Amino acid sequence: MTNPAPKLKLSRADIQSIYAQGESAVIELVERLLIKLTELESRLENIEHQKAKDSHNSSKPPSGDGLGKRPKSLRPKSNRSSGGQEGHPGTTLEWTKEIDFTELHVVEACQACGLSLLKTPVQGWDLAQVHDLPPMRLEVTNHQGEVKCCPACQTLNRGEFPSGITCGVQYGSALKGLMVYLSDYQLLPSARTIELLRDMFGRSISQGTLYNAREHCFEELEPAEHQIIEAIKASEVVHFDETGVRVKGKLFWIHVASSGLLTYYFIHDKRGQIAMDEMNILTDFKGTGVHDGLKSYALYDFTHALCNAHHLRELIFISERFGQPWADEMIKLLLEIKTQVDESKSPGLLSLDSKVMSAFEVRYEDILKDGFRANPTPPLDAPKSRGRPKQSPPKNLLDRLRIQKSEVLRFMYDLKVPFDNNQAERDLRMTKLKQKISGGFRSLVGGQFFCRTRGYISTLKKQRQNVLAQLKRVFMGKPTIPVLEG
Repeated sequence: MTNPAPKLKLSRADIQSIYAQGESAVIELVERLLIKLTELESRLENIEHQKAKDSHNSSKPPSGDGLGKRPKSLRPKSNRSSGGQEGHPGTTLEWTKEIDFTELHVVEACQACGLSLLKTPVQGWDLAQVHDLPPMRLEVTNHQGEVKCCPACQTLNRGEFPSGITCGVQYGSALKGLMVYLSDYQLLPSARTIELLRDMFGRSISQGTLYNAREHCFEELEPAEHQIIEAIKASEVVHFDETGVRVKGKLFWIHVASSGLLTYYFIHDKRGQIAMDEMNILTDFKGTGVHDGLKSYALYDFTHALCNAHHLRELIFISERFGQPWADEMIKLLLEIKTQVDESKSPGLLSLDSKVMSAFEVRYEDILKDGFRANPTPPLDAPKSRGRPKQSPPKNLLDRLRIQKSEVLRFMYDLKVPFDNNQAERDLRMTKLKQKISGGFRSLVGGQFFCRTRGYISTLKKQRQNVLAQLKRVFMGKPTIPVLEG
């Protein structure tokens, strides 16, 4: 008969009872206790590993570091002093010749003796300029469309109002653009957006009006978004990433596909292939995609490049937690290759010199060999357990660095490919800030509004466009189509 799972705390009577059953019962108890002890040691080790991770040695965000933040940078110290450098243009407020008003400050009497100076000639002027906002108010334009009856055919003809005027009384394109600007770019919650507009213009705007403005913007931007998607598909290098958000309290995912000029966001309740297929970019993309190694990306037929910022953080963790020198050597090598790539980039140059690349590859393999010697594969006759054999974090990373060597070093083989996936992470950062401010989206439709509008705004910012002016054009029915290629 098989004994039940042993308790970690056994009474003297329990032990005597098992002992009385004979040698086999005692051996079975010890074996099962050892298995339980191994499981607990493994759990404790995992907990300690997780506790040792923060933003500098893992993918955890800095906001999760708490008060014990330890910001560290792998960037070498510069000899330059902090602040603006010599030759920096600066943004100092300067004297202007474009004057709207002049205010005269007269001298009426002598400050010393009190003699009247009203008729005394002026010898000179002290000058000062103050740049300030004019009183803010809404301007009301009364549109009058002529109505004329043709004397020849009796047809009633009406003067056409400008595009965007759809009812008798409404808010104009500039104010609607400001509503969207505050909500989807400056990330103000609806209540604070309404409060700000009331304080600025003295008008109480309803939640429904704000929603309608965002919905109208969403509809008007559909053609622009479609063109952005097609341009991303045709790009040589695209960054991909995803992050979790809350929609009606449930976990959803915002996926991003972006480049230096373009941004597209897609919200879905899945993270992997189902969502990526519906995103309708990866299925047709044939360029080089930079990502963090999520397995779903491997299902798509494009050239892959892995984010080395992730590798550096993992290597830092292994160096600090396990004290393995090979991790430090790999960090030095990756940063050395990055420096060589940055210094070698020039128009027309596609990759590093073949001899230089070969030398780097040899060092890469030598470091991996040192790592595998420190983390050997368990012998074949080791006791087997259910499921996939568990490996240590160093061994897992070593396997990935060897199997995906080409993807890790893609930035060396193709100088158009960046070292990391920071572009996508920067593009996702504002979506996380949106969640911190508002706590998530009340509906999927609200998330879709945000993604399309925010993707358009991000694209405008990358192309140095005035966001507020361009949002006004959206409500005039004339949205600007961004530059679609470099």
